[in-house]
Amino acid sequence: MKIVLCIKQVPDTSDIKWTENNTIQREGLESIMNTFDTYGLEAALRIKNEDNDVQISAITMGPPQAENVIREAIALGVDNGFVITDKKFAGADTIATSTTLAAAVQNKIGNADLIICGQYAIDGDTAQTPAMLAQKLGYSQVTYVREIVDFKNNIVTAKRETEDGIEIVNAELPCVISFIKPDYPLSRPLINGFKTAQMAEIPCYSMEDIGLSAEVVGIKGSPTYVSKAFRPEQKHCGQKFKPETVKDAVNIIMENINV
Repeated sequence: MKIVLCIKQVPDTSDIKWTENNTIQREGLESIMNTFDTYGLEAALRIKNEDNDVQISAITMGPPQAENVIREAIALGVDNGFVITDKKFAGADTIATSTTLAAAVQNKIGNADLIICGQYAIDGDTAQTPAMLAQKLGYSQVTYVREIVDFKNNIVTAKRETEDGIEIVNAELPCVISFIKPDYPLSRPLINGFKTAQMAEIPCYSMEDIGLSAEVVGIKGSPTYVSKAFRPEQKHCGQKFKPETVKDAVNIIMENINV
């Protein structure tokens, strides 16, 4: 089985600054692997632990230094990975991002049985890219997954969370699965993993390398844009009441809400 793991490097700071295009200015910021991508990574590793024939390839789109998250993934047990990097990718919305990722999968990896993503990135919180990636590749998809339960007869069984509770669903491979926080702990890298990661060759591919043109990537390929970016004003206010009875509590609530 061939698994593709899509991961993203995101800022690890609350001191976010914005560019003139209302996108995050990433230069000079410390970065980490997107939290939800670590959940997908753990799921991929658990599949690999059950089947020695599984091969995991990690890909990320970002500046050259994004290779750090690929090395982090390799340290944990991923087989290989590469970075898709090009100045023309700057300012990409979820449509341009999914176009780029789909082209990278098709041109540099080939047919994948399973593509695993985090449900969303903590620096964007849209949850749109995995679904768009599935649509562009023509794959089935399952969202908000907590755990992959089983593989059988080209069918993946997953446990996903909905507003109404937990449900078990089947999807035909190839499939894109996006993860939320699982119920099990995450793995930690070992010394040998760090050594493997440090020695690993991490290729970088440009827009041309994956067969795309400037019209479909970055800002040019993004039909949506951020019209305004701001920090919400934090309000520190409130009152404390200590009613002696339930009836007193009800009266206080009714007096302080609009009904």
